[in-house]
Order: sequence, then structure tokens, then C-alpha cells
Amino acid sequence: MSYRLPPLAALRAFEAAARHRSFKQAAEELHVTPAAISQQIRQLETYLGLRLFHRLTRAIELTPQAKAMLPKLREGFDCLAAAVESSRQSNDGPLTVTAPPSFASRWLIPRLPRFSSLHPGIELHLSSSADTVDRQGEAIVFDELRTDPRSAASEVAIRYGLGNYPGRRVDKIFSPDYLPVCSPRLPTPDKPLDTPADLAHHVLIHDETIGHEGARPDWAAWLGSIGIKGVDARRGLHFSNSVLAVEAALDGQGVALAPFPLIEADVAAGRLLTPFTQTTPSPYAYYLVMSETIASRPAVAAFCAWLLDEGRQQQSV
Repeated sequence: MSYRLPPLAALRAFEAAARHRSFKQAAEELHVTPAAISQQIRQLETYLGLRLFHRLTRAIELTPQAKAMLPKLREGFDCLAAAVESSRQSNDGPLTVTAPPSFASRWLIPRLPRFSSLHPGIELHLSSSADTVDRQGEAIVFDELRTDPRSAASEVAIRYGLGNYPGRRVDKIFSPDYLPVCSPRLPTPDKPLDTPADLAHHVLIHDETIGHEGARPDWAAWLGSIGIKGVDARRGLHFSNSVLAVEAALDGQGVALAPFPLIEADVAAGRLLTPFTQTTPSPYAYYLVMSETIASRPAVAAFCAWLLDEGRQQQSV
């Protein structure tokens, strides 16, 4: 199949200028003059029949058409570089996985021995970051996943969000349900937890991993779903992520509304109780996200297959 494409130099100039939001910085990266970058951009705009940048006094802004084109073009350059580089090395370097702190500590780490036993030759580096949780209405930029195709190292991300990550390969791991949990020593004869209405006499622990209040599962939604009134759903302790909320529940400080997959082991071991079985779903899910250029690397493919299988088992619980 033949492709009718604009000159490669013009595409490179556009990609660099769009990434830096600067003709000058693009020129420095490509070792040409800013005038040459400007000329290449004009050539590409003429070829496409549309404007790619709004040229302001001291800055440039991408047009909507340019914003739509950029992710796929960047992916194309990555694939081109990977295709050339694949003839020179095996890409069997270390694999870095970045995940939300709560997911990493309470779900992924306890399962990693199974992965290591299956793939003892893979050098896995695990890091956690709160930035892997989507913020409502914020565009997701994956500069941190721009794996250099010339490098044997690979990097993938696990995100907690809505799954809209343009220009990246995205696989859903699972979506958690939330339910109430507490320490076994919390219900007492004078303050039982026989019915949901008894929550009016206990401290409510709020997991605010999802920063947007209207999107996260909360006590108001859970109580409303079962028709309970007379409980102040906003009072209590508020925590920025599930790790802190679950630790407070384990410590007997109150009743937490927590994602079940992250506390399942504590319930099985008797460290936490689930006084009520009603659950509320999360609009967010955990997703495995990576550059398409590294998806076929042996270490990446092995980790993805293993993780998605673990996710399927979790979802079936």
C-alpha cells in the first residue's frame, strides 16, 4: 500500500514545535534555525489546507486540528524509531510500573510474588504516584510514558480514571465497588451496627481518592441507594486516598466507605468487618496504559497478560 504523506521534515518540525509550544526550542532540538521551522510549518499548513498554530506576540497556540493530529503523529514517530531500533537490540531491559499508591500497596504488591515466580528473569521496578488518578476535566498528558525507542527500558502506567487516554494503548483491569468496612472492635453493645441507620452513632470515614466530589462514591450516594435518612453523610474524617482511609478503619477510628478489592485481604484475615453488604459502584476503573511502541516487548507483554488475568479474577469475585 502506498501512502501520500507530507515531507517528513515538515512533520518533525510540527511535532517538535507543538511539543515545546515554541519554534525556537523546536529549532534548537532539530539543530536548525527558527526561520526554518516556521517555513516547514507553513509548508505543512499549505499541504493540509488548514492552520496548525495561532501565532501570538510571544507564544504559539495549537489549533483544534493540530491538537487532534499531535498524539497520533507522536505515536507514529515512536513506532518508526522502534522499528529501526528493533534490528539492533532485544529490548529486554527493566520494566517500570507506576501506579496509584493505594492500588500499589494494597492490591498489586501482595500479588507480585506470583508474577515473579512466573517470570523470574524480568527486572520490575514499581513506583507510586498520586498523579496516576484522573482529575475531573483535566487533559491527560503522557510525556512520562514517552519511552525512548532506543532504550531497552520500558515504562507502563496503571491509572485510576475514566479510560480516555488518547495516543496510548489502554486495557481495563477492573472497576471497584465500594462498601462499608470497620474494625472488629468498633461495634460495641452500646453502639451496635445492626442496621445502616446505626451509622448515625459512628464516625464516618471518607475516601476522597477521586478528587472531584460529584464523581466519587460517597456516603450520601450509598445511604441514598438503600433509602436511609437521618444520617449526616458529610461528617467524620476525610482522607485523600484509600490507604489513609483504610488505615483509619483498621485503627478503629470509624466506618470507612472503601473499594472492596483493596480491603478484600483484610476482610478475609478478620482485620476488617463488612457490617453491610450493599455496595455502590465507582465511575472510575483501573487501566493499564502504555505506548503502543513497547506493547510487544517480551517483558511488557508478559506483565500485561498477567495483570489483566489478575484483574479478570478480581472482577469475577
